[in-house]
Amino acid sequence: MRILVIEDEQKIAKAIKRGLQQESFAVDICFDSDEGLSMATTEPYDVMIIDRMLPGEMEGLEICSAVRKQGIHTPILILTAKDKIDERVKGLNSGADDYLIKPFAFEELLARIKALLRRPKDSLPSEIVVEDLRLNATDYIVTRADKTLELSAKEFAILEYLMRNPKQILTRDNIISHVWDYDADILPNTLEVYIGYLRNKVDKPFMGKPPLIHTVRGFGYKIGVY
Repeated sequence: MRILVIEDEQKIAKAIKRGLQQESFAVDICFDSDEGLSMATTEPYDVMIIDRMLPGEMEGLEICSAVRKQGIHTPILILTAKDKIDERVKGLNSGADDYLIKPFAFEELLARIKALLRRPKDSLPSEIVVEDLRLNATDYIVTRADKTLELSAKEFAILEYLMRNPKQILTRDNIISHVWDYDADILPNTLEVYIGYLRNKVDKPFMGKPPLIHTVRGFGYKIGVY
């Protein structure tokens, strides 16, 4: 899952990024509205977190409105120090899906993000099943044939993206854009290395079962039984 954070207070933005990365999210951060709007309208995200007051041509609610006018329905969480009811109403009327008052606990932010990802509009269930492979996105538990698999945060993120798109060919660029940050330094074979790690954990220990992770040469990867 990939998240955009538009927040001019660099300490807060970087703290949010660190916390979410520990929860297996890929996170891009912007410190002003100009760059934020550009990223929000050109890159694929699963959730956007936008501060209300920002330097630049627009404030947070204007970014929200501009994103919605372009037909982008990504869930948006507004951060603000303004706690009056009419301010919250303005935020929701601009197209935001949720509103969080500063200061906030990271645990609450994480819970709200997960709630946004569970909304029926996006069809993102907490538990995903492909054959006998199960992934719980809330508890970060992966099992195959009832055996728990120990995955790193990045392995989990790649597997989750594959499992949310079963039997579909996902290109290298598809996967990288959803799993790594925009400015991540990715070597040419980084994804291939992680796919190898996943095969060692998801397929190789289960020799009596069909492999689930497949390479489609010249195109990318897909998951399922073929």
